[in-house]
Amino acid sequence: MARFLKLCMMVVAAFALMTVPAMAQEQAGPAPLIDLTKYLGAGLVMIGAALGISRIGAAAVENMARQPEVAGDIRGAMIVAAALIEGATFFALIVCMI
Repeated sequence: MARFLKLCMMVVAAFALMTVPAMAQEQAGPAPLIDLTKYLGAGLVMIGAALGISRIGAAAVENMARQPEVAGDIRGAMIVAAALIEGATFFALIVCMI
């Protein structure tokens, strides 16, 4: 599963980086391929973020069940990590959509 997640993240990063140089070029007419890569990159970024946040949530709930006395600390760390992932996701979506 870890290898699959790493592969997904590399694909997401590749599509996100592909859209930036494509948007720097001026086009005389519509460019459907550029639009397709933009939206595909944005979709992959959202899928990657959803997978990351779901893994954080699953691990946090499992650890809270094992050690209920530190549930507050785990919950706080989970919220901070999820917020950081959301911030990076919003940045990547803005880069993909502009």
